[in-house]
Amino acid sequence: MQRLLTSARQFLPAAQRAGGLADLQRVGGYTAARLFSTDADSHDDFKPQVKAAPAGDVEATIEKDIASHDVFIYMKGVPQAPMCGFSNMACAILNLYGVEYGSRNVLADPEVREGIKRYTAWPTIPQVFIKGEFVGGSDILHEMHQKGELKKALEGCKPADD
Repeated sequence: MQRLLTSARQFLPAAQRAGGLADLQRVGGYTAARLFSTDADSHDDFKPQVKAAPAGDVEATIEKDIASHDVFIYMKGVPQAPMCGFSNMACAILNLYGVEYGSRNVLADPEVREGIKRYTAWPTIPQVFIKGEFVGGSDILHEMHQKGELKKALEGCKPADD
């Protein structure tokens, strides 16, 4: 341990001369990477992105989403490329019935991801709405499908434009 501290101390003056550890490029044969992505010369893609929307805006977005389609799913990914098995299963079931449905990728907007959980008091994603009513997640959708209840719930919903 003592040896490690001695080694670290020998680099400290060089780091201070270089303007701090974030700017230290090469000291004593070791390469140090930039530690912070907020440097002025860092590309915007690597800087922290902050999207702060008031809770009312998230709820309004959710209500608009649900009203815009007979069937709507909040999922991880998009229907053409689900990012989790549960979202994939929910989309597969909906596709089986040939109904048009809207979707929102909750991975793209963390505020909607948390907002939909508060809105429904349901802790998991995906979340499916049929005719404005919250149905549940993929497990509930699967159970409804097996019991024949989903066919009845989807009656009158707009068919997909295949």
